[in-house]
Amino acid sequence: MGKHLVLIGAGHAHLTCLKSLRDFTARGHQVTVIGPDIHHYYSGMGPGMLGQTYTPREIRFNSQALAEAGGGRFVQGVVSRVQPQDRTLVLASGEQISYDVVSFNIGSGIPKGKVTIHEEAHFYTVKPIEQLLRAQQAILEQLGGKTLDLLVVGGGPAGLEISGNLWRLVSRHNGRANLTLVAGRRLMSNFADKVRRLALNSLQKRDIRVMEGAHLREIQPGRAQLTDGQELPVDFLFLALGVKPPALFLDSGLPTGPEGGLVVNEFLQSTAHPEIFGGGDCIYFQPQPLDKVGVYAVRQNPLLLDNLMAALENRSLKPFKPQDTYMLIFNLGDGRGIFARKNLVFDGRLAFILKDYIDRRFMRRFQISGELQED
Repeated sequence: MGKHLVLIGAGHAHLTCLKSLRDFTARGHQVTVIGPDIHHYYSGMGPGMLGQTYTPREIRFNSQALAEAGGGRFVQGVVSRVQPQDRTLVLASGEQISYDVVSFNIGSGIPKGKVTIHEEAHFYTVKPIEQLLRAQQAILEQLGGKTLDLLVVGGGPAGLEISGNLWRLVSRHNGRANLTLVAGRRLMSNFADKVRRLALNSLQKRDIRVMEGAHLREIQPGRAQLTDGQELPVDFLFLALGVKPPALFLDSGLPTGPEGGLVVNEFLQSTAHPEIFGGGDCIYFQPQPLDKVGVYAVRQNPLLLDNLMAALENRSLKPFKPQDTYMLIFNLGDGRGIFARKNLVFDGRLAFILKDYIDRRFMRRFQISGELQED
């Protein structure tokens, strides 16, 4: 007799499952996919979409089409609570969905930290990616008028890429903007000095102001106050202050890691509830903490496919073995990139071409062609 598998989220770690949904349904299992929207945007290409290197269509998957093509059901909604005692999910709408096996790939959000945000203040977080699309449209509406004050807060990869691609957006439309990156303690502080130097040089050559040694303290309408007392005028503010798992697991009483991620074992399985699995940024991998990079979610893809099927059919599970090193390429927004893997670091056009090739190949692998991909 078939069982009910529920996939929550359509991010990197679930894409192989979504593409292979027919494997489950052909064996008599029922599959439900739950997501906040019928489309899921690939975060690795989000800054490029902001700068109009890519169109929105080029960086998204049609989650509903993938689910239905495999014989599954798609439910548009957000899970607000997990009730593991009776294997039930409660959606924000009040709808309840039961499961035999469930897997979470709900990504992460942008923490506000200790920032005071006034009620009328407006800002954009760099996740979800739809926020970048809304910001792009709003900026384009105002580019023909005054010189805009654009402020990016966060000195990591997201802050770097958003800053560079905001420059590209403004330049493409012959607009005028004062662009500032508030980088916190130090730009790209978790990377090798050469990465930092290349990033800093790229931004400064384009007159993008980089402020180090200060953090954002307060967001007011039209102004931002820093911890060193400076106040900056702001028309558009972007928060890129790292990533943090949603509060769902903590609110549901499930075992969580230091930042609220679902604690999973070597099989990507909840340490408390063996019928619950997870992958990507929303988990805390108990064997060893993992960096919040997409490469791990991509590598978890085929393993989750195998382990979810095994859990449904009471077979043994396979362990996830994280790789020791990985490659990162940052999109600088000017047709160039920074490549970093262990001691190999370089910048230039070749780095961006490589990133573009890898990203487009990834998208082609999981997108559906034909009418199902149409809006």
